[in-house]
Amino acid sequence: MEPHPGLGPGEEVNTGPTTAPRIAASVIVVRGGDRALELLLVQRTHAARFMGGVWVFPGGSVDPADGPTDHPEDLQWALRAAAVREVSEEAGIRIDSVESLTPFSRWITPAHLTTRFDTWFFVTPAPWGAEPEVDGSECIDAKWITPTEALAAHQAGTLPLVFPTIKHLEQLRAFSSANQLLEYSYELIIEPVEPRVITVRDEMQVLLPGDPGYESAGRRS
Repeated sequence: MEPHPGLGPGEEVNTGPTTAPRIAASVIVVRGGDRALELLLVQRTHAARFMGGVWVFPGGSVDPADGPTDHPEDLQWALRAAAVREVSEEAGIRIDSVESLTPFSRWITPAHLTTRFDTWFFVTPAPWGAEPEVDGSECIDAKWITPTEALAAHQAGTLPLVFPTIKHLEQLRAFSSANQLLEYSYELIIEPVEPRVITVRDEMQVLLPGDPGYESAGRRS
C-alpha cells in the first residue's frame, strides 16, 4: 500500500471499522536543572515497519506484565511501569522511581488511521550523569538536544520527526530550564488530545482541539 501524503512512516489510512487504540506510555526525559533544558530523543531503527527512522521520545505499549489497566489507579501504575521499562530498553537509562514521572499530556491517534495509540506522556528528570546507550536493534541512536535545536534540525531535513513529537517540542521550547518545566507539569490537569484529519484539495490537514473546524470535522474523514 502506498503511503498517503502527510502520514508518518508505516501509518496507513483505515478504510474499515475504527481500530481500538493501544495504551502506551512515552517519557520526556529532561536535564539541565535551573540552567537549561535538554531532552532525550531516540531514533527508531529504519527496519521498523512503523515509524522507521523517526526520532521520538522513548516509549511503547503497556504490556500485561506492567500491570492491570481496568481501573484509573491501576492504569496509572501500569503506565509508569511501562514508561520505566521502555526508557531502560530503548535508551539504557534507569529511572529509579516511578514517582518521579509526572503526567504531561495524553494523545490519542486519529480514528482514521489503522495503527492507533492512547499515549500518556510523562516528564521526568534524568538521573545524575545518565547517558543513553541504545540497544542497536529497536533504537539505533540517541541524543540530548534542546527543543529549539530539534525543531531547527527537523526543518533542515536532518532530524525526521512526526506530528505529536513536533507539537510537544513546540510547547517545550517555551521553557527556559528543566526545573521550570517540571514545576509547570506538577500543576497540570490532563485532558486527552485527539487530532482530527480533514482533506482539502487532496492534501491532509491535521486539526487540534481549539482549531477552527475541529468540532465539525468529526472523527473520520
